[in-house]
Amino acid sequence: MAVLAAPAEGPAALAAKAATATIPIIFGTGADPVLSGLVPRLNRPGGNVTGITSMNTELAGKRLGLMHELLPQATRFAILVMSTGFSYAPTDAAIEELRAAISNIGGQIEILTAGSNREIETAFADLVQKGIQGLLISPDPLFGSRVVQIVTLATRHAVPAIYPTRMYAEAGGLMSYGSNFTELHRQVGIYSGRVLKGEKPGDIPILRAAKFEFIINLATARAFGITIPSTLLALADEIIE
Repeated sequence: MAVLAAPAEGPAALAAKAATATIPIIFGTGADPVLSGLVPRLNRPGGNVTGITSMNTELAGKRLGLMHELLPQATRFAILVMSTGFSYAPTDAAIEELRAAISNIGGQIEILTAGSNREIETAFADLVQKGIQGLLISPDPLFGSRVVQIVTLATRHAVPAIYPTRMYAEAGGLMSYGSNFTELHRQVGIYSGRVLKGEKPGDIPILRAAKFEFIINLATARAFGITIPSTLLALADEIIE
């Protein structure tokens, strides 16, 4: 028996689903798999598809809350999303969540889009012109392949940012909050093994991530002249000195 494992992002699983209705597909995605069209339900997805969601797209409100705790006087925030996925249902849901969250703190949220290296650079120039005080980076696959560029631009423009995965913080990003992708990939492997042993993917419930990690890069904070509140330091799962 063959199994298609798509542990990186939802678009790969959507492409696999469009290609076959018979070969089992095990996905790993940061988006809501129902909203994105991967499965009709979480408990018994049916068909030939099952997998794991890291819920990274759904954590936008939490990331904004962490940024607000870091910068309590800030009122102008922005989120950078991939332009080709701007009308993508999970992205739209995350933006609506952000708009609701920002209204509670009396601030404003700008939506910046980019679909290439040049557009990423343009987006950073725009946020500086607009006086953005805090930036969120969405968990889009393009940005995950442009970690060094994005972290470098945030540092160059002195824009405090929070990122969706630890690799940004390890590359010099200020803070990150999101799922543990090593665990996500391990679970994709476990699910693949279950299917190879004979279980039907449509009978295996979608697994939702329950463990998230908050990383703070103190070296970057010092470079920005930012003092991390003790409350945030206490919440951190890891502090990069």
